[in-house]
Amino acid sequence: MSLIVQKYGGSSVAGADMIKSVARRVAKTKDAGNDVVVVVSAMGDTTDELVGLAYQMADQPGARELDVLISTGEIVSSTLLAIALGDMGYEAISLSGAQAGIQTDTAYSRARILGIDSKRLARELKQGKIIIVAGFQGVTEEMDITTLGRGGSDTTAVALAAGLKADSCEIFTDVEGIYTTDPRLVPEACSLAEIGYEEMLELATYGAKIMHPRAVELGELFNIPIRVASSFSDNPGTLIHGGASMEARNKVTGIAHDLNVAKITVVGVPDHPGIASSIFEPLAKAGISIDTIVQNASIENITDLTFTVAKDDLEKAMKVVEPIAEAIGARQCASDSKLGKVSIIGTGMQNTPGFAARMFRALSGKGINIQLITTSEIRITCIIDEARVNEAVRTLHKAFELEQAV
Repeated sequence: MSLIVQKYGGSSVAGADMIKSVARRVAKTKDAGNDVVVVVSAMGDTTDELVGLAYQMADQPGARELDVLISTGEIVSSTLLAIALGDMGYEAISLSGAQAGIQTDTAYSRARILGIDSKRLARELKQGKIIIVAGFQGVTEEMDITTLGRGGSDTTAVALAAGLKADSCEIFTDVEGIYTTDPRLVPEACSLAEIGYEEMLELATYGAKIMHPRAVELGELFNIPIRVASSFSDNPGTLIHGGASMEARNKVTGIAHDLNVAKITVVGVPDHPGIASSIFEPLAKAGISIDTIVQNASIENITDLTFTVAKDDLEKAMKVVEPIAEAIGARQCASDSKLGKVSIIGTGMQNTPGFAARMFRALSGKGINIQLITTSEIRITCIIDEARVNEAVRTLHKAFELEQAV
């Protein structure tokens, strides 16, 4: 008997008929002789609707109360799925994140899972029940409800799989698996049969919305195989795992893109030790993540410092940086919110020359200007005008012949 954790996204449980369809899929897994734990997201656009209601009540809703509010969306879908399974003759029980033993820190709206107390889950499984867990949420030591951030139900599912030592974790969504790029932009994009944790983490971090980066991190840490597939078909989808492909590859695996990018430049910064920390430490304390950082060569001990943040954080970041820039004697602080990034990703790029040149040549051929560049061993990212991002994705997909992916 295997223990399987399944997760169904909001599009898979958007209405009563779809929840019944998910119930049939879960029942089929149970009938095959497996123990089953299911994680569900909120129905359709429920979370957005709840957030909208909160902002009708207040310009800045309290973080604690907002988390309590939006956690209810997953409670609704988990109980409805349990009711549907019960009507089909299966023993099923719905549990909130707290009831499922998901323990988190106190960072409301972006909490991190600290541990799983699996005693309740183990007891319910021993009784033969199908467990339906509300995703995206947990509880602090003080029993306050927290949420894990957008895409957090993926993290819930993989964390539960790790905590229960499940045999596999299945993420069901509205697409057939992991694609070489967004098929809405490139109809020729191919679904991948498999992908390594490292490549998937880069894709998820740099714009691919199909998996939450923290879920991939947990999968790699605990070596949990994760299968991403459609809840609307029986196609096998994509297996995310740690094993190397049998095929020796020397190529790009996928193209990721992200429009949530803004740039801040501090002009005329005195170039001496401690200046960078005086800027970035306050940003870290404000909970603002920094991505790309570029510092120009110093001329007469004066330099320019440029970095990127999420567009959502730009206003908050500028409020932090502007007084610091004035205090350290910088000439000015400028920003640009009309940016995006496009990345090529693949382990085949390691220790092999030519990928950067090919990427830059392809973008140059379309007249797409590159403002900033950042890299890892298996990724090259270019910051460009947001209006050219979609064209850049299509151009790079063709340049690296990803329509021929297998």
